[in-house]
Amino acid sequence: MSAQLDVDRLSELARVVLPVDGDLDVLPLYVDTRKSPKPPKDDTDSPVVIEASGPAVVPDQVLGRRRFRLEHGQGVSFATYFNAFPASYWKRYTSITEVVLQVRTNGPGTLFVYRSTGRGSVVRVTSATVRGEHDERVRLPLDTFADGGWYWFDLVAGDGPLTLESAAWLGAPEEVAPRATGTGRITIGITTMNRPAYCTALLTQLGEAPDLCDVIDEVIVVDQGTERVRDHEGFAAAREACGDRLRVIEQANLGGSGGFSRSMLETLDGGRSDHVLILDDDVICEPEGIARTVAFANACRRPTVVGGHMFSMYDRSVLHAFAEVILPWQFRWGPAEPTVHDHDLASTNLRATPWLHRRMHSDYTGWWMCLIPVTVLRECGLSMPFFIKWDDAEYGLRAAEHGFPTVSLPGAAVWHVPWTDKDDAVDWQAYYHARSRLVAALTHSQYDRGGRMVRESLFIQLKHLLAMQYSAAALRQRAIEDVLSGPQDMHASLATRLGEVRQLRQQFDDAVVRRSPEEFAPVRRTKLRKRDSLGAKPVGTAATMLAAGSALVRQLRPVDPRTKAHPEREVAAADAGWWTLARLDSALVTTADGKGMSWHKRDRSHLAAAIRDAVEAHEQLLRDWPRLSRLYRDSMPDLVGPDAWRKTLDVAVPDEAPQETADPRMPHEADDVR
Repeated sequence: MSAQLDVDRLSELARVVLPVDGDLDVLPLYVDTRKSPKPPKDDTDSPVVIEASGPAVVPDQVLGRRRFRLEHGQGVSFATYFNAFPASYWKRYTSITEVVLQVRTNGPGTLFVYRSTGRGSVVRVTSATVRGEHDERVRLPLDTFADGGWYWFDLVAGDGPLTLESAAWLGAPEEVAPRATGTGRITIGITTMNRPAYCTALLTQLGEAPDLCDVIDEVIVVDQGTERVRDHEGFAAAREACGDRLRVIEQANLGGSGGFSRSMLETLDGGRSDHVLILDDDVICEPEGIARTVAFANACRRPTVVGGHMFSMYDRSVLHAFAEVILPWQFRWGPAEPTVHDHDLASTNLRATPWLHRRMHSDYTGWWMCLIPVTVLRECGLSMPFFIKWDDAEYGLRAAEHGFPTVSLPGAAVWHVPWTDKDDAVDWQAYYHARSRLVAALTHSQYDRGGRMVRESLFIQLKHLLAMQYSAAALRQRAIEDVLSGPQDMHASLATRLGEVRQLRQQFDDAVVRRSPEEFAPVRRTKLRKRDSLGAKPVGTAATMLAAGSALVRQLRPVDPRTKAHPEREVAAADAGWWTLARLDSALVTTADGKGMSWHKRDRSHLAAAIRDAVEAHEQLLRDWPRLSRLYRDSMPDLVGPDAWRKTLDVAVPDEAPQETADPRMPHEADDVR
C-alpha cells in the first residue's frame, strides 16, 4: 500500500459480525468478555484459566448483525474465531501486504489493537480513545506473520455505554482484484438426498444474507432423493429468498461425488463464475464465512482450494475439525499436528489455545464447505466417481500434484453433525470407506505398495470380524475385490452399487437395527462372573497384540448354543470396541446415533472362512499394487474428466456460442426445476 492510500476505496476482506439470534451457545465464537491471559511458556503448557472482566454478555447487547452495546465499565474482546483476523494465512497465500482495521463506535471508551505470534504470545499494537460518533482506522502490516498469528481488537466502555456500530478488516483494491474472468463470484452447489427440511433452511439462510448478494451468481441444488426439495412446505420461502439465482436439478442418486460433480460441471459450462463453492445440505452456515472465503480466494497469488472448518451441530461452540491431513505411511486422514478434534472455544478461547495461532497446512478440506476455482476444475477435473467417502481428500491431493494448494481458512465455518456421532464405518458405508480409500492410495500414495495401508486394512478387517460385525467385514471384502478388478466400471456402477451393497449387508444379523431391546429376545447371562467388566481398550502395540491374540484364540472355542437364542448382554456404543465384543458370543449393541440396536452373534465357521478370504485378498492387493497403481493413474482422465461425467450425468455438451437472447443457465418461471 502506498503512503497516500485512499482508505475510502478499500475493499472489505472480513466484516466483524455477530450471531443474528443472540444464541448464547455460539456467542463465544463472536465476542469474548474475558481478559487476555498471559501466554503459556510453551505449547505443551496447560490452557490458562481466564478471569471474567465486567458483567457477563447477555443477548440484549447484540443489537444486530454488526452492532454491539457495552455497558458502563464493561470490556469485551473480539479475539474470537469469527472476528479476529487470521493474518498469517493472508500473508502466506495472498497478495495482501497490509490491512486496515476500521472501527466505528458511538460513546466513550478505549480501543485496543493486538496481534499474536505463531506461538500464541500476545503483543499490544496500539490503542485509541474514542468518544461520541467515532471512526478509527488503523493500518496494520502483515510482515511478522510467517509462522502464524492473528490481529484483533478489544473495546472498553468509559463513563457511559459504548456501542460498536461496525468494524471490518480492509485491503487495497489492487491487491484483492479477482483473477481469471474478473467476476470473482461463485456458484454454490448443494447436493441433497431426502433432507428437504435441512436443505430449504439452508437455502433460506443463503437467500436472506444481504452480504452475499454481490458474491453469488447461482445456487444449484442437485436433488438425488425421493423426498423432493421442491415439495417441502418451506421451499416457496426459500425460492423467494434466493430469487432467480436458485436452480434445482433432479437426478438419480449418484452419491456426493455425483451431486457435487454435477455442480462443478454446471459451473464450468455456465461460464459466469470464477469458483464453485460446494456445501453439504445439512449444515448451518455463517454467511460471512462464505464472503471471506471468496475474498480470500480472489486475493490468492495462485488458484487455491479454500475450505471452511466444521463446528459441531450439537455442541455449537465445539470446533470439531480445523485442519486435516493425510498421513502418508498409513494413508488415512487425521488432524494436522498439533491441532485436535473437538476443541471447545467456549471453555478455552483463542488467546488461551496456542495451536490456533499457528498457521496450519492442510492436505484437503472437507466438502461440507469447499471453494474450488474454475481454473482448478479445468486442469484437475471433477470428483472421482467414489459415490461417497474420500472424494474431498483425493481431490485435495490431486490439486496439490497440479500445484494448487489447499487452505482451511479460519473464520469460515459451518455447523455439521460430527462424524464421531455416526456409524458410517460399520453400516453400508463401510464398502465406500474401504474402496475409496484404496483407490485414493493407488493413485496418490508416495510408497511403492501403499506403505502400511494394506496391512492396516487387514487389521481393520480382523477387528470387524472379532467384533462380530460380519456385515461390515463382508462389505469391505467386496470393496477390495472390486478394487482388484480395476477402474473400468466405477462410473457405470455409480447408480447401481448402493443397491448391491445394501442387499449384501442385509444377509447378516448385525445389520438388522431395531429401535428397542424389547424387539429382541431377552438378555440372559450364560456365565456368572465375580467382576463383570467390559474391558478397557488396550494401550500400546504390545497390549493390542496380546488382546488380539487372546481374542483370536477365543474364536476357536465352540459357541454356547444358549447365546443363539438370547443375547448375553447389552453393550453401549461407547463400549463396543473389538476388545469388548470379542469376549462375547452374542450382544445387543447400540448404534452410535442412539436410535436403535442390533444383535451381534458369533459364528465360528463364518469367521474362519472370512479370515481366509481377507488374507488372500490382501495378499493379492499387495502383490498387484504396482500394476493396479499404474492402471488407476493412467485411467484418471477417464474417471474425472468433464466428458466422462457428462456421459454419466447425461448432460449435453454446451453450445460454443449460445444465443444472447436467452441465458441457458437461468431457468424460466415454469421450468426452474428439472
